[in-house]
Amino acid sequence: MSRIAIGSDHAGYELKQHLIGVLVAAGHEINDHGTHSTESCDYPPICAGVGRTVRDGEADFGIVLGGSGQGEQLAANKVRGVRAALCNDLYTARMAREHNNANVLSMGARVVGVGLAEEILATFLATPFEGGRHERRVAQITEIETQEFFR
Repeated sequence: MSRIAIGSDHAGYELKQHLIGVLVAAGHEINDHGTHSTESCDYPPICAGVGRTVRDGEADFGIVLGGSGQGEQLAANKVRGVRAALCNDLYTARMAREHNNANVLSMGARVVGVGLAEEILATFLATPFEGGRHERRVAQITEIETQEFFR
C-alpha cells in the first residue's frame, strides 16, 4: 500500500476525514497535514506541507482538498517537484497519472460528491504512469521548473 500525505482547508475538511477513513481501511499509511476542523483557515501552508512531504519522499502521493480545489492545486504546485492535478472527474484523474505522472491529487469538495471523490481517488491511485513519449514531456516540465527556480 501507499504512504499518502493529505491536507485540506475548512471547506474540504469533511471530505478529507471521509477519505482518510477510506484510505486507512484500504491499508494506506496516512500523514494528515490538517486542517482539523471546519473553522476557516488558510490553505497555502497546508498544501505546501503536503507537497514537501511528497517531494522529500516521505509520501508516495499527496491529496489536497478545498472548496474548488483550484487554490489548493496552485499552492501545492509551488513546491519544486510537485505535479498536482485538479481532478474533479474520472478522466482527468486517469490522464493526470497516465500522461503527467501527477503525484498530488487536488479535488473540490464543493464540486464533487463523496461517491465520486472516492472513485476519483481510486482511479488516481490505481493508474500507472504510461511513460514513453510522456516521459519526455514530464522532463520538459521539470526543466522549466528548474530554470524558473534559479531565476
